[in-house]
Amino acid sequence: MAEVDHCCSTQLIDGDGEFNVVGLDNFMRTTKLSQCGLSYAVVAIMGPQSSGKSTLLNHLFHTSFREMDAFRGRSQTTKGVWIAHCVGIEPFTVAMDLEGTDGRERGEDDTTFEKQSALFALAIADIVLINMWCHDIGREQAANKPLLKTVFQVMMRLFSPRKTTLLFVIRDKTKTPLEYLEPILREDIEKIWNAVSKPESHKDTPLSEFFNVEVTALSSFEEKEEQFKEQVAQLRQCFFNSISPGGLAGDRRGVVPASGFSFSAQQIWKVIKENKDLDLPAHKVMVATVRCEEIANEKLRRLSSDENWLELEEAVQHGPVSGFGRKLSSILETYFWEYDGEALYFEEGVRNAKRKQLESKALDFVHPAYLNLLGHLRSKALEDFKSRLEQMLNKGEGFAAAVRTCTNSCMIEFDQACADAAIRHTNWDPSKVRDKLRRDIDAHTSSVQNAKLSELKVSYEKQLSESLSDPVESLFDAAGRDTWALIRKLLARETETAVSEFSTAISGFELDPPTVEKMLQDLRDFARNVVEKKAREEAGKVLIRMKDRFSTVFSHDNESMPRVWTGKEDIKTITKDARSAALRLLSVMASIRLDEKPDKIENILFSSLMEGRVVASSQDRSIATSDPLPSSAWEEVSPKDTLITPVQCKSLWRQFKAETEYTVTQAISAQEAYKRSNNWLPPPWAIVAMFVLGFNEFMLLLRNPLYLMFLFVAYLISKAMWVQMDIPGQFQHGTLAGLITISQRFLPTVMNLLRRLAEEAQGYQTPEAPRQQPSPPFQSVSSQSQLNPTSSIPESSVSSSISESDGGIEYSSPNLSQRRSTKVKEAEFS
Repeated sequence: MAEVDHCCSTQLIDGDGEFNVVGLDNFMRTTKLSQCGLSYAVVAIMGPQSSGKSTLLNHLFHTSFREMDAFRGRSQTTKGVWIAHCVGIEPFTVAMDLEGTDGRERGEDDTTFEKQSALFALAIADIVLINMWCHDIGREQAANKPLLKTVFQVMMRLFSPRKTTLLFVIRDKTKTPLEYLEPILREDIEKIWNAVSKPESHKDTPLSEFFNVEVTALSSFEEKEEQFKEQVAQLRQCFFNSISPGGLAGDRRGVVPASGFSFSAQQIWKVIKENKDLDLPAHKVMVATVRCEEIANEKLRRLSSDENWLELEEAVQHGPVSGFGRKLSSILETYFWEYDGEALYFEEGVRNAKRKQLESKALDFVHPAYLNLLGHLRSKALEDFKSRLEQMLNKGEGFAAAVRTCTNSCMIEFDQACADAAIRHTNWDPSKVRDKLRRDIDAHTSSVQNAKLSELKVSYEKQLSESLSDPVESLFDAAGRDTWALIRKLLARETETAVSEFSTAISGFELDPPTVEKMLQDLRDFARNVVEKKAREEAGKVLIRMKDRFSTVFSHDNESMPRVWTGKEDIKTITKDARSAALRLLSVMASIRLDEKPDKIENILFSSLMEGRVVASSQDRSIATSDPLPSSAWEEVSPKDTLITPVQCKSLWRQFKAETEYTVTQAISAQEAYKRSNNWLPPPWAIVAMFVLGFNEFMLLLRNPLYLMFLFVAYLISKAMWVQMDIPGQFQHGTLAGLITISQRFLPTVMNLLRRLAEEAQGYQTPEAPRQQPSPPFQSVSSQSQLNPTSSIPESSVSSSISESDGGIEYSSPNLSQRRSTKVKEAEFS
């Protein structure tokens, strides 16, 4: 019962000709047929329907094919093609039970499936059992004649037939000895073979070229069962080692390896169903191709899920892996060996071709990991180079020498790591990654070099800017005839110092001489540009500096003390000197003079602006002005060195004079105010008139002493009022201003004196009231006219109003007539 369970009987092809792919795959998996390589055999049986084929196979190979129940009548039992594992037979043997021929169910004319199944059996089986009745031997119309014709006819459809063993099993043997039956049977077989039409190439080919004919006889199973079983047991022994030399199928050809049996059977049946001639050699190549490809794909699939490979791939994702090449080579070779073992029995050319494809696909599969590893190695080498270079530069090593040392060490380490990552039996070349590493190193070197050189350049440019900007600005601030000579001297000194230090600093970079010279020249040009830029900045502020220079000269004496306009100063001369100083500053700022080229700018400006005249006609009021500055460029001065054009100089001078006119006007006003403040007594003629006209009153006082006493008291009160109100101080700001202030303070002062007298009369003193200061508005007028007469105040501000917050009095100064008179005097200075 255990043997029956292990035979795994399966219907391979059903009665309608449908191939059971799932059943065959299950059969191969259950019986482990695919592991047998070439060590297996296929035994098929064909014969008339109800001739005991299934019964014979079940007794012969311990299978479990369905048998006919004789008590229910004779009918078709096996439909299609069935297979089963021959239990206990070595080597592995597959029994194939074919549907019987000449069956009532299919009819007399339906022989298509009969021929298809016969061709299928001949293409697959190594041994074909022909089940025939003993009483048909020697008969012309025997039941086995159509069967043999069918076998030989379909044999011709095989382009290159394989050597098949035909084992004729004579059933229900009579008393006639087998020795007499066998020659008759062989003779009948030869006749049938000769009668079958053959291709021209096989017209004279003997039967033995295609078939090994064997004959055996068995007793009747129904009448002599025990004897039948004994004979079957003896026949069973013939199938042990059937594929060995001398066995029933010892000289078989074109065997398909067991792992390709399923695919081969499917394709053979497909070709047979399509009614095509079956080319077994080509079929063998096709099976080898498909099966080897399946094996290769299965190895690739297993490789993709291999734990060792997955661990290695995961490790490569995070960084370099030591021994990568050795580990990966071991994994790959394991699967290559497995392929060689499973594909060993397939056609050699196909097997080798598929192995190369397997190697190519496997290497393509792992190649990204290899490239990833090379990428990590390149990144590591580049990072090592960067860190080592930085360390060496921090230690003061020369740049070029440090780069050479770090490059050599990193490239050697990279080459060693690539050799460790190399996979056996491959010709992968890491030269591209190596070249990229070298390019990355060169790029980083260039970047660091440019950064270092840029840093040095910026440092020395900053040094030049600091050493030139402020001194040049100071020289322009004190502009004089030797300003540009001092600037040239300063520029040459600072430039040569910076160039010398910079040349020493870049010597470690080992740059080519043209590059060094260019960098030094760029530094010189930068220094010159600093001066030129500063000159242009100062030229933009020339009007402010001219006014400052004018204010300085106009408002200070030769000892740099502030001028006090007392009326003794020659404002005309002072104004001319101040304007000459401002014009000289303008001439200095008019152009850049770093090349020591002579020019006539100062002479032109002085002759045109300080000595120019305006000629006017009183008849038609037309003005004819000589214009010595009509050009937009200076002679002997290039446009790039021009800071202020002649036309701009003329415009600036006109604006300068307009904005400094008020300063001169204020100085003249201050002089007049000073004179008025120091001459507050009446004129002499008024004193004489008062003496003559008041003679009678004077004599009256002399005659009456009471009047004198009254006058004395009045004098004392007036004196006290004089001191308390600071009458001389009030009139220093002008007569009108003094009168207004006195009128405001008169009544409070009188009340203060009376209160003090009353308190003294009562016997105690009152602390002296603090002396009142002049009101802020008038003080500001005084300070504006005396201490800072040169401040630049727009002309429209001359009539600006001045208010006193305490008394609420507003005062407009100076008046229009005063401005008109002072302008007439100012005209003399211009």
